[in-house]
Amino acid sequence: MPQAKSQKATTERVMHEYKKGELKSGRGGAGGKVKSRKQAIAIALNESGSSNRNSPKKNRSNLSKTKAKERSGRTAEAEKEGRSAQRRTLAKGARGTSRRRATGGSGRSSGPTKTELMQRAKERNITGRSRMSKGELQRALGGGGR
Repeated sequence: MPQAKSQKATTERVMHEYKKGELKSGRGGAGGKVKSRKQAIAIALNESGSSNRNSPKKNRSNLSKTKAKERSGRTAEAEKEGRSAQRRTLAKGARGTSRRRATGGSGRSSGPTKTELMQRAKERNITGRSRMSKGELQRALGGGGR
């Protein structure tokens, strides 16, 4: 299947990163450097949305994620030049605050977890509990479920 210009550019960028030893595998690029050419090709095709292993919908999704990554400067080339940190700082400054909520240590705000609520609902024999959301469980248990 022929590639569009944007797909070809993405494939070329990924293969360039591989050649320079900057291509990493794994979640968030935290994995080790890619040493296999075949793996680099698989990553390039996946990022460019040209893989014959994925559905057309998944390929479109992969290409749009990659283009967003390239725009925000999260590629190896941009990070090497220091562009990504600069862009993120500018974006954060324009927003005024960070997107992450300050909730404390565990990220849990307050009250019982959904698992705890499920346990209480099981003890009270509340029907339909397995399909309930956390809020629905709290209401079914009467308030905060405490």
